[in-house]
Order: sequence, then structure tokens, then C-alpha cells
Amino acid sequence: MTTEVEARFQTSGPRPLESLAAVSRLGPAGLGPATASSEVDVYLDTADGALATERWACRLRTRGDRVTLSLKGPPDRAAGGWLHRRPEAEGPATVARDPAAWPPSPARDLLERLTGGAPLVERFVLHQLRVERAVTHAAHRIGTLSLDTVDVEHDGAPVGRLHVVELELTAGTVDEAVLDPLARELEAVPGLAPEPRTKLERALALIAGS
Repeated sequence: MTTEVEARFQTSGPRPLESLAAVSRLGPAGLGPATASSEVDVYLDTADGALATERWACRLRTRGDRVTLSLKGPPDRAAGGWLHRRPEAEGPATVARDPAAWPPSPARDLLERLTGGAPLVERFVLHQLRVERAVTHAAHRIGTLSLDTVDVEHDGAPVGRLHVVELELTAGTVDEAVLDPLARELEAVPGLAPEPRTKLERALALIAGS
């Protein structure tokens, strides 16, 4: 299991994302070429919400022909504002909702422990256009800047759109302090605001208001 560390921002429209897709630098860091991809994220839980009760999230992400299981744990209470830190486990999966159909992995084992082996049901689906840029500092890649346009679907119907900017540190980055000046640069971009909520939390808020 690793620890996900990222800065997250939200905006009500696409303009800040378009701006960040075009600039060459972010403060002291260089930005690599922008590459776009489409992803489908299916969020799952048991019928009685066993994962939500323990503050875990289960996501199946499909990009091209690859499906990845991601489990994200309770956030670090010391974080806040734009800073997000939480445990994460990932492993291979398939589009099937039954973990028994997925290749064995520590992430699948953890999911089965958290759910007690209970069947999984769909909570909602995110259809995401993601633009990614490598972030380099002092000749080393330290993270990925993601510029996401996200359409939320619940029970087969669209409920709203999110625009999200995330700067995630590369796993194993020793000095997390490198994130701070980059996040301050993002905070100064017109139209961006620190987002303390996860995509899951924002999607559930849209669903509740629909």
C-alpha cells in the first residue's frame, strides 16, 4: 500500500484547465507535453455501505483496454484545503463487478477484508476526459498535473459536470514539501480554488441535489 499525496483544486468552468494545458512551467517546475485520454470510473460498495462506513472508496477505472482497481482510504485529518493525503492500494481488475473475476492482488485481498466478501453494487459512474502533464523539478519527475473534465452519471442518467485540477506527487517522493510552492502557483491561477472534497464527495453532492 502506498500513500497518495496531491493538491486538488476546483473551478466552475474549463478556462483554467485550458490555460494550464498550454503553459510551459508551473513556478519552479517544468511541465511536459499535454496528453489526453478518456476514462470511465465506476464506484462500488456493498448494498449496506460497508466501505463508506469505514471511509474507504472502491473504484474500477477503465482506460483503453486496461481496468484498474483502486482502493482509497480515510484521509489524513492533518491535511486540509488543497492538500490531500490518504492510503491507496491498486491492482488489476476487469469490468466485472465480482472481485473473484479479477486477478489476485493485495488490493483485491484488502477489498474482500473490508467488505467481508459481500457482493458489490454500483454507486455512480464518472466519465472523465483527463489531460495529463509530467511535472519535473531539478531534472527529476516529481508528479503529474491532471486537468479533468468529469461527467457524473447515476442510475444511467447524467447529473452534472465537474472540473478538477490535481497535482499528484510521484509515489516514493521523499520531500513532500516540494508540493507547497507548486500548489501556491495553482492557487494563484484565476478561477481555481482549493478543493477539500474528493471527487466521490463532490459526485455524491451532485446526486443528492439532482
